[in-house]
Amino acid sequence: MNTKEFFEDLYLNFNARHIENVLVLLSEDVKWANGMEGGFVHGRDAVREYWTRQFTMANPQVTPQEITDDAGKTVVKVHQIVKDMDGNLILDLMIDHIFHLENGLVKTFEIGEAPEWFKK
Repeated sequence: MNTKEFFEDLYLNFNARHIENVLVLLSEDVKWANGMEGGFVHGRDAVREYWTRQFTMANPQVTPQEITDDAGKTVVKVHQIVKDMDGNLILDLMIDHIFHLENGLVKTFEIGEAPEWFKK
């Protein structure tokens, strides 16, 4: 599987809420950005708990628009739409997701800089 296919598969499974299919793409000791509360969660079990909690409060859909790979660092420009559980729009933006891979698995995930309008 090439880099593009790897990340398309990751996002497809995330959007379908197939958590276990995404977790196998992460290293056991993954460092994953917590987009809801800030900071990071560490390890597959913590990512599973984070997503399980997140999916009871919001419905994020994240669609890759562009994937660039440079020596172990992959930047995925995504269109992120987040709705509340009643379907009301909370967030609609383009943002970078930054991944570092190790041995074919996600070692770290970071969220790029939010646009200025989002910070206000």
